[in-house]
Order: sequence, then C-alpha cells, then structure tokens
Amino acid sequence: MTQGAGQDPVERTATLRDFRVPPYARVPVQGHAGEPPVPPADPTLHLGTRPAAYPEPVAFPDPPARPEPTYTEPPARPEPAYAEAPARPEPAAYTEAPARPEPVAYPEPQAPVAHTGAAHPPAAPTAAAPVAATAHPGSGGFPDDFPDGYTPTERDLPVIQRGDTLQVPVAPAAAPAPAPTGDGPGPLYVVGDVHGYLDELVAALRAQGLVDENGGWAAGNARLWFLGDFTDRGPDGIGVIDLVMRLSAEAAAAGGYCKALMGNHELLLIGAKRFGDTPVNSGAGTATFQAAWLLNGGQKHDMDRLQDVHLQWMSRLDAVVREDDHLLLHSDTTAYLDYGGTIEDVNDTVHEILTRNDADEVWDLFRKFTKRFAFRDDGGPQAVQELLGTYGGSRVVHGHSPIPYLLGQVGTEDGEEEPRPVVDGPHVYADGLAIAMDGGVTMAGKLLVVRLPLGD
Repeated sequence: MTQGAGQDPVERTATLRDFRVPPYARVPVQGHAGEPPVPPADPTLHLGTRPAAYPEPVAFPDPPARPEPTYTEPPARPEPAYAEAPARPEPAAYTEAPARPEPVAYPEPQAPVAHTGAAHPPAAPTAAAPVAATAHPGSGGFPDDFPDGYTPTERDLPVIQRGDTLQVPVAPAAAPAPAPTGDGPGPLYVVGDVHGYLDELVAALRAQGLVDENGGWAAGNARLWFLGDFTDRGPDGIGVIDLVMRLSAEAAAAGGYCKALMGNHELLLIGAKRFGDTPVNSGAGTATFQAAWLLNGGQKHDMDRLQDVHLQWMSRLDAVVREDDHLLLHSDTTAYLDYGGTIEDVNDTVHEILTRNDADEVWDLFRKFTKRFAFRDDGGPQAVQELLGTYGGSRVVHGHSPIPYLLGQVGTEDGEEEPRPVVDGPHVYADGLAIAMDGGVTMAGKLLVVRLPLGD
C-alpha cells in the first residue's frame, strides 16, 4: 500500500497483500486527489468503510497454489477475519507473482512500497498562491512638477488597476470565430487607435470572435490590421504592443495574419527614446521629443518597460497599405504624398528615415503624420480622391482623429466639462470615400474593431 505524503509507514497484515481489494474499498489514499478520506472502520486496512448495501462476505479461502507466508503480527492487533463472498470468483491472476519475490517477513519499511491494487490517481496540483494586486502606475506615473504647458490627459480617463500581464479578464462573451473562406484570404478587420487601453482592446477583439477567453488568436485565416497609436494616454501601452506582437505570430501559424501601421505616437515614442532632450528644429523654434511626448500623454511606466524588441518592431511598421479595395493609413492627411508616389515608395522612405536616425528628419516625419482633418469639410472628398488616385483603392480607412472631433461633439481631449461622446461605430464621411476608426477611447468613447467592407 502506498504511503501518502507525511503519513507514518503502513503496517502490513498477513492477508492484505494476498487478496484483491474489493470495489467498496477502492477510495483515494490520503495525500492524493479525491474526496476527503473517511475514518476507517477497520484501522488495520485503512481502506474506508464498507457501504451498507454491500453484501456481507463470507470467508476467502487461501489461494490454492500459493503457500501462506509467515508474517510478524503487530502486538495487540488481532488478525482480521474475512468472510467469503460467494458471488466473487477466485482471482486466478494472484496465484503467481513472477515479478515480485515473496517476502518471508515484513520488516519496518524504509521506503514506500508499491500498492498491489488499482493505481491511485495523481495528486492534485497545488494552486499557486494569489498575487496581491497593485495599483497600476498609469494612474500617477509623473511627479507634480510637469513641464510648462503639460496637461496630464489621463486624469479624466477611467484607469483600471492592473498588473503588467497580457492576459486580462473580459466580461463580454466571445462571438463565434470568423468562418474560414476556403483557400483565399480570410475576412478583413481593422482596429482603431488603442492608446494603452488593453482591457478594452481585448474585449473588442473577443466580441468579434478574433481572440478566445485567454486573449489567444481564434480567427483562423482572418486578416487583422491595427491602424497605429498603441501607446500614450492610457494605462498599458507596452502591454498593447506585446499583445499585437504575440497575435501576429499566432495568426501566422493559423493561416491568417495580424499586422500594424505606423502611427504618429509610435514615431513620438521612438523619438523620445532615441533622442530624449536633444533639441530639434520644429519650424516654430526649438523643441524636443521628450517634451512633446509628455505633452501628448506619454506615460513614464511605458518608457520604463520599453525594450529594444519593441523599438525594432515599431521601426519596421509600414505607413500605408492597400487591402482589398481599402487604402489603410493612420492619419487623415495628404502628407503621405510627400514621401512617394507608390505605397512601396512611402514605406521605404519612412524606414530609411528611421534607419538614418537623424533627429530633425524624424521630427519632420512625426510633425507631418500629426496633421489631421484633411478629409473633413468641403475639400475633403477631393483630398481623399488625390490619395486614392495615387495609391489605389476606392475608400480611405484611417484612425488618428477621434470621431467625436469630426462630429463636433467635443472640442479637446482634455475637456472636463464636455459630455461623454456617443460613438456607435465607424464614421463614414467625405461623400462616402473616408471611414474614420478612432472611436475616442481616450475620452470615454469606444475602441472600434470592425469588419470590412462595411454594410452601409
């Protein structure tokens, strides 16, 4: 009989090892998984109590082909009597034990002895001790002496207390995974600006069936594009980048893909890390990436966790891509035309600028990618047509400018007196040629994940 962890050695009897353990006696051993042990009715066997409905057995005869071994009886412990069970045939398998020599006497065991009955179930794993939750540093990552003109934009936002892990609890039930589309490309999805709101991102992806309850890729050969701006203002920008990087690998293994575009906040974070307080020519005097990053919602805890792998991944992001009949880019500006007449030229030029690592060049790129509202108002359709005529596609899909801005619902991202914006989905405008995807999550709007083409 196997000893449980922490038990005294089991004392042997003259009959325990020679007979098949009856079904009523097969209960978990102390120290193994199962129901809590019941105090045995017979302290010699330690096998549990006999069910009331089980027939009272009569005596078992000794095995016919096996000589009875001699055992040393424990003092003051009588030999238990067994009654024969008439309905149970003699177990022939116990007439010989070729692999186990018959002991003459059982001395005090020095090591656990293997049980001759049914194998015990494995011991249940011990649950890990819960880790105490700590307040997320995003709720107060800066000292009180902010740079002149800095407004801590996160003060109006609901910062969820959380740790630095990728897996997060998500309330909404997951939607069915997108159905495979045969041998061709899978369905196309786009994600608007995230700005560090990791929980909201996972919830939105799960609602579309793109990830499972653990945040793993669940969409098969689907195609997923992030439109940029992963960090700043929200509580866990590095967690968002880590999630997108992981989903990229998992989607590729499943036959789909998850990719991302360069946003102006990626350029800002790269510049703040590389150049810090190095002065740059801003066109309106002297500026620094560090000051601009802080003024635009940079979070110290993101900078503290930023690693080379994150910088390399961001530096390789494309600026423009065409998927199906949609031209995907981050900013609602025509400044992309300054960097090339084809999509490949634009992306190559952006990568070359980041590779040259010139602070003024990177600043100029950041400044142009920060422009917005080119597709709004009367000249909007013409501006969109200029981009589509150069790079192809029938619609521009962009982030960058929050939908509440485009609709005139709020004036600034910092407005404390503004009512909560109402965002139900993407905003189609410029005579139907442009789709805005930034739902304004930083101003308590909505983080958008939608499937293209839209059903409008």
